[in-house]
Amino acid sequence: MADLPLTEVDPEIAECIRDEEKRQHEKLRLIPSENYATRAVMEACGSVLNNKYSEGYAGKRYYEGQQNIDKVEQLAIERLKKLYGVDHANVQPYSGSPANLGVYFAFCKPGDTIMGMGLPSGGHLTHGWKVSISGKYFNAIQYGVRREDHRIDFDEVAKLAREHKPKLLFCGATAYPRVVDFPKFAEIAREVGSILVADIAHISGLVAGGSHPSPVGHAEVISSTTHKTLRGPRGGMILCNDEHKKAIDRAVFPGLQGGPHNGTTAGIAIAAKLAMADDFKAYAHAIVDNSRTLADTLVSRGFDLVTGGSDNHLILIDLTNKDVPGKVAAQALDRAGMVANYNSVPFDTRKPFDPSGIRLGTPAITSRGMGADEMKRLGNWMADVVEDTENEGLITRIAGEIKDLCDQFPAPGVRL
Repeated sequence: MADLPLTEVDPEIAECIRDEEKRQHEKLRLIPSENYATRAVMEACGSVLNNKYSEGYAGKRYYEGQQNIDKVEQLAIERLKKLYGVDHANVQPYSGSPANLGVYFAFCKPGDTIMGMGLPSGGHLTHGWKVSISGKYFNAIQYGVRREDHRIDFDEVAKLAREHKPKLLFCGATAYPRVVDFPKFAEIAREVGSILVADIAHISGLVAGGSHPSPVGHAEVISSTTHKTLRGPRGGMILCNDEHKKAIDRAVFPGLQGGPHNGTTAGIAIAAKLAMADDFKAYAHAIVDNSRTLADTLVSRGFDLVTGGSDNHLILIDLTNKDVPGKVAAQALDRAGMVANYNSVPFDTRKPFDPSGIRLGTPAITSRGMGADEMKRLGNWMADVVEDTENEGLITRIAGEIKDLCDQFPAPGVRL
């Protein structure tokens, strides 16, 4: 059965894939960390490159037969260096969390002090939150946002940094809808002698396309996933200056990982090449334009947005004034063809698995070519559903209208 097609080898899995293709086509995918990888990226990820084991780095492998693999990895590295304007790129981390773990391993010992944005304020688990290995193995200090406007509280950041003098200071977030002030973070890091790490997993495509300021020149180390707004494969990368190149490479291999996923490396190279094109720059700006239009529409319908709006790809809604829990709203929206995720909001009084908010973003729907008119329709559909979550007749009608809209904007890389 080794060379038979998937439909014959495992019809159950084949059916799952077909159903997922249908779902990704028929629904509006609004989870801000999701996107559509291009057909070329997916072809590379599913290629014979997956058959090759490649421990080590280009030119310094532990197995023979690396002539083609070395070329692929070098292309990925050189393209990322050019795209972001950095000295060095490591493309072997398996995803964003392992990339961050690699950064910790490069510079810290267990018990060292680190500092990052707290999860309840919009930070990521791997920035020192207590349930993560980063919060268990290190002395993790967490900064937050101001209660009055939910913006990063730089007075608190500076105060905590001066008091604790962290080895690493992380900036970047997973649920923060505004531009990250990298120069301000760099100023604080320099004052206390910290290494500034910018986690740009969510905004790497926006940075590449010029619709969000770059951390290059401010952060000594930059970590990221390679999917999300960059539209690459499910992988990770660490960018850094020459001073930290050796420490980063040693931390990733042999420190944390064995052989890299070569198909993923090829996908990263392809995504980096595509991100250097003018149409990608237009795409990155369209993501932000769509996010602002959608945010304005939601505000006009009485929604309370964290920070009052959005400067990037992401919108965080506090549904307290609608008297609807985030989980109830997210599930109703999913039934109506709009896939978001329930999410805690700053100073949330509800539990994380049953929070007050929902988080949504515009990367995937922008990849489909949708613009301002579609954002206005989307905002009103969302409002109608959230304000009447038990009206299944309304939900069914909207789901049909959304399917019709999706038929007009085919999903990249999805072949029904």
